Amino acid sequence: MRTTAFALAAALAAVASASSDVHDLTKDSFPAFVEGESPSLVEFFAPWCGHCKALAPHYEEAATILKKDGINIAKVDCTVESELCSSQGVNGYPTLKVFRKGVASDYSGTRKTDGIVSYMKKQSLPAVSEVTADNHGEFKTADKVVLVAYADASDSKTQKTFKDFADVYRDDYLFGLTTDAAAIAEAGVTPPAVVMYKSFDEGRNELEGDITDDSLFLFAKEHSVPLLDEISPDNFATYAEAGIPLAYIFVPSTDPKRAEIVKAIEPVAREHKGKINFVWIDANKFADHAKSLNLQEPTWPAFAIQNIQEMTKFPLDQSKPVDHDTVAAFVSDFAAGKVSPSIKSQKAPVQDEPVFVLVADEFDKVVAEDKDLLVEFYAPWCGHCKKLKPTWDTLGERYANVKSKLTVAKFDATENDVPSSAGFRVAGFPTIKFKAAGSTEWISYEGDRSLDSLVEFLEANATNDINEPDSAEAELDGESEVKSGRHDELVRPLSLSCPPSGCPRGRRLTRPFPHPRAQ
Repeated sequence: MRTTAFALAAALAAVASASSDVHDLTKDSFPAFVEGESPSLVEFFAPWCGHCKALAPHYEEAATILKKDGINIAKVDCTVESELCSSQGVNGYPTLKVFRKGVASDYSGTRKTDGIVSYMKKQSLPAVSEVTADNHGEFKTADKVVLVAYADASDSKTQKTFKDFADVYRDDYLFGLTTDAAAIAEAGVTPPAVVMYKSFDEGRNELEGDITDDSLFLFAKEHSVPLLDEISPDNFATYAEAGIPLAYIFVPSTDPKRAEIVKAIEPVAREHKGKINFVWIDANKFADHAKSLNLQEPTWPAFAIQNIQEMTKFPLDQSKPVDHDTVAAFVSDFAAGKVSPSIKSQKAPVQDEPVFVLVADEFDKVVAEDKDLLVEFYAPWCGHCKKLKPTWDTLGERYANVKSKLTVAKFDATENDVPSSAGFRVAGFPTIKFKAAGSTEWISYEGDRSLDSLVEFLEANATNDINEPDSAEAELDGESEVKSGRHDELVRPLSLSCPPSGCPRGRRLTRPFPHPRAQ
């Protein structure tokens, strides 16, 4: 019975593989596949990888669509072809790479069907496609965003400017150029002109003024983003890289009034278009993201603005309604610089631990003191932080007699925001930073997390003499504390290496835009 079941499963797998438009590659078939003239896309995956499983149906569908255009899609099982994956620099799953004539480049599109198709179509075309009256109608709807330049045949300056811009941004947009009088007439423009055709909002925008690299960049940046779209991990990078603040409407996708709520805010988004991007986000799936923006109550709808570049957040008071008038007034005040950023902070505690407990409200004051400062930014749930704690406490005890010269501190980054004045982001836990007395520069500690290494680092970088006690009494107390601390077994240095599958989850900070919590 078991043999029969196994045979049936194998037969079904064979049928599925045969019917798939995704090629399965091995170390033997890989070289010939990626050497082709046309670009190909290869996914390096592991069967147990959850993100790979989520990608699979989109990848299959995209392969079927792209097959018609002669674009090949393939995958490599890294649990079988480990040497091949290692040779391609794969250190996480899934890893997607575009190959052209055997040369690899990182895939930077989304992991949805339309994103894969769009990205690979751009890769298969020259940076700028020739547009004529015959293909003009089809070309301007060939992608979500299409930029077409209309120029006279003798206007080499406009053509060069447009082509140079397209070479840089070919991964982001589909570009076409025409000197065909019939196509220009069909577009209803007077050359030189550039028109953006898009599948959302007004559907078409024309560049006003001179056609330069700067004007093309600003034009594309302003009009290529929908007026008010849904945001998710797939398109978050588009907004994060836009360089302007991002305003969120948090509302459950299942809320029957969702469309009405979003529609009411559209005039506000239109008023600030090009200066602030607006999105709506599923509040049920991404409640953690709301909390990260200091929207503490799970009360929906809610509204907040995030300045990603300056690492600041501006939540609307959750006791207020999310309607046109309230949001319009709040956004206007924000744009005028009248809204102060929200800084989440714990209350300053009584300092009764060997390590100073630093909170956001006291961050600037402590940083300004004429003392050397070593801070661990941690998360209570982080396994590596828990392992570091006894070593960190011993470090605090060791320098307890020089508190006027050195502060050894810890900062709970889940309950406190790192102020923008710090000038850095915490990208993982634990993060250890040092600032010398009299300096404004933060140094990242990159050594192992043993007591000896931390002591060596402090003695090499501290401005003050941290080996000279504050007083004779402190010296005696300090010796007692250090000696008692050293009787304990030393904590082993933590390994900083990660397996090919990536670092343990506890090592990493939540993505700037977290994935949905499990339902």
